[in-house]
Amino acid sequence: MKHNLPENSAGEMANAVARLTGLINEARLDCGCRSKLDETLSRFASLEIRPAARAHLTNARHQRAHIETILLFLQDLDEIGEAERDSSVYLDLALLFDDIATIAKDGALSMRELGQFAALAAVGC
Repeated sequence: MKHNLPENSAGEMANAVARLTGLINEARLDCGCRSKLDETLSRFASLEIRPAARAHLTNARHQRAHIETILLFLQDLDEIGEAERDSSVYLDLALLFDDIATIAKDGALSMRELGQFAALAAVGC
C-alpha cells in the first residue's frame, strides 16, 4: 500500500528544473537580478525535492513494517507439515509470500527514487 507518494519522479523534477534553467539562460539576462533568479530557482528545486524525498522514505518504512507484520503470520510455516489435510493452508502461505514480494518492490521503488532525490540535492538541482 503506497502512502501519498509524489506524482513526479526525481527525474521529472530534475527535467523541469533543467528546462526552467535553460529558458532563463536563453533569456540572456544581464541584470543584477540574474544571481537572485538562480538562487530562487535553486531554492524552489530544494523545496520541491525535500517533501517528495520524505514521502518516499516514509513509504519505505511503512512497507518494512507491513513486511514485518506478514512475517509474523509466516511463523505458522514452522507448525505445518508436508501433508496437511487442509491444503488451503499452502495457498494462504503462498499468498503471504506474494504479498511480501509486491510490498518489497514498492519499498525498493521508493528507495530508488530517494537515491535520485539525494543525488539531485547533492548537485544543487
